[in-house]
Amino acid sequence: MSGIKGKVIALTGASSGIGEATAVHLAERGAHLVLGARRKDRLDAVVEAITARGGSAVGVVVDVRRREDLARLTGTAVERHGRLDVLVSNAGTMAVSPFDELRQDDWDDMVATHITGLLNGIGAALPVFRSQRSGHFVNVASTAAYVVKSPQAVYAATKTAVKVLTEGLRQESGPDLRVTLVSPGFTHTEGVGKGASPETAAAMVRQRDEIAMPPSAIASAIGYAIEQPDGVDVSEIVVRPTAQA
Repeated sequence: MSGIKGKVIALTGASSGIGEATAVHLAERGAHLVLGARRKDRLDAVVEAITARGGSAVGVVVDVRRREDLARLTGTAVERHGRLDVLVSNAGTMAVSPFDELRQDDWDDMVATHITGLLNGIGAALPVFRSQRSGHFVNVASTAAYVVKSPQAVYAATKTAVKVLTEGLRQESGPDLRVTLVSPGFTHTEGVGKGASPETAAAMVRQRDEIAMPPSAIASAIGYAIEQPDGVDVSEIVVRPTAQA
């Protein structure tokens, strides 16, 4: 099955930023979407905007740190459409800070969201994919997995883990499954600087406004990986603004 039209795609972090842009991009190309996010009001707004334009989407309130939430997301796809073709693991947090601030709750949240959340998605979708003998994992990392810059060490470590886990999953996936890593560079989203210390947040927002690319650039990359024909696995895509070192 090639292309995007008709594919059943579950997507986390769908209420804003890259997730919202990806949902819109895939809906416009005929996908059946099961969208997950924590903020019900924002999630409902995305679903309503898609369905108002004739797209197919349903929202499920999901906190990726909870196994049962990911099981409910993938289960909703199977219940409504009889299958799940793609899981896009996009949920993220970027509460970066210098180590000296000792913001350990933020560290824990990044670990829980990026690493545990990714594993929860794999745990929910892999049995479905194995049963179907088809399926596609698309995991969103970051260019921070390739270049570490202060004060992003913990964030970079968690995104490096996403990269490593994705490659390990790809090696174990066998001939029936596809596994793609998409690593965005600086992208213009509301999450940039959110939860960071005031000084760090201000610096990140300034840089975002100067050089960041639109979320639609990442949505297009995700769509490119999904639309490839069966048997073709786009293993890794790195997308960054030309102005980003």
